[in-house]
Amino acid sequence: MGLRKFVDKIKPTFSEGGKLSFLHSTFGGFETFLYAPNIVTKRGAHIRDCNDIKRVMITVVVALIPALLFGMYNLGRLAGVEGVFDAFLYGLIEMLPMIVVSYGTGLAIEFIFAERRKHEVYEGFLVSGLLIPMVMPIGVPLWMVAVATAFAVIIGKEVFGGTGMNVFNPALLARAFAFFAYTPQMSGENTWFSSSSIHKFLGMDVAPVATSTGATPLANLADHGQLSDVATDQVVAPMLQNISVSDAFFGFIPGSIGETSTFAILIGAAILLFTGVASWRIMLTVFAGGLAMGYVFQAVGMTDYPAYYHLIVGGFAFGAVFMATDPVTSAQTNTGKWIYGLMVGALAVLIRVINPAYPEGMMLSILFMNALAPLIDYFVVERNIARRKKLIKNVK
Repeated sequence: MGLRKFVDKIKPTFSEGGKLSFLHSTFGGFETFLYAPNIVTKRGAHIRDCNDIKRVMITVVVALIPALLFGMYNLGRLAGVEGVFDAFLYGLIEMLPMIVVSYGTGLAIEFIFAERRKHEVYEGFLVSGLLIPMVMPIGVPLWMVAVATAFAVIIGKEVFGGTGMNVFNPALLARAFAFFAYTPQMSGENTWFSSSSIHKFLGMDVAPVATSTGATPLANLADHGQLSDVATDQVVAPMLQNISVSDAFFGFIPGSIGETSTFAILIGAAILLFTGVASWRIMLTVFAGGLAMGYVFQAVGMTDYPAYYHLIVGGFAFGAVFMATDPVTSAQTNTGKWIYGLMVGALAVLIRVINPAYPEGMMLSILFMNALAPLIDYFVVERNIARRKKLIKNVK
């Protein structure tokens, strides 16, 4: 109640005619973040619902927490920090500046555009601001995170009209920009751990240089080509440091903070599906498309490792759950969602196997399908119209 009274007290200062009226949109953004808007529809048909964009975005943020927390712990573990708490603390110290820079840069730009356009501040960046650092290597410089975030918000969102109008997923656009603009800092063996001096200042005994993380499993696959003589309980041989299926599934492998643990990602998927925030059609078909394409390459002899391995390493699971299901950039029709999801999964594996220059594949696959999503919906709608016209003609 005290906070509500304080907000109501200072509100006239930011309203029209107030001393700080030029910050009306900024104040409105903070107010709606704290409380549900107290405005109602004056005319036209509308739906009464307790859910709004803010609550949907917060649900996605909550779903991201398991992958984020495990990623922080895994970062410290790979850096050689002993103890669960100390390992988590190490990861938190490394990850927190990236999150602060991402949110600070993105929200500043969003507020500036809102003030210039005289419209309210939307909550879409609540998710993008967390996704961007979660898909970046931990060794990437903070200024690079800021530049990539600025590019994603300005070029990926605001030029199209802001939240809800963007064609491409902003978080993936940020990663794609950083990947192609600063390739040495975004790939290679030295990007998956950090030796920040702040840990020495805090008295933490770490030895990140001594860790045997090296490149990610997908990078190793691209470097060494096909695998052979894969044991039942081992996905990879010595080439991939004996990473077992369980290690790959639970996330004890190097990679971006959010994408290593398929188990943690599936917990987030359960939250999104239970709350109805994400489309189960897209999520299911992405995994199905990737698995099917993996079996195709395995059947023709182009790969020797199990097809399901594609689903538990790299950013495949993270992309399927949190990126491909973006309601703004994915297909809107139910039939289109089936097609969209299958093509995202299949293209990701296709890029991984065919093009060794891009061992991940998921990023390019989703961005490509973001561009095709409106076209898919168009043909689905046109097909339905043609089918109904045919039924009417037959009835007559």
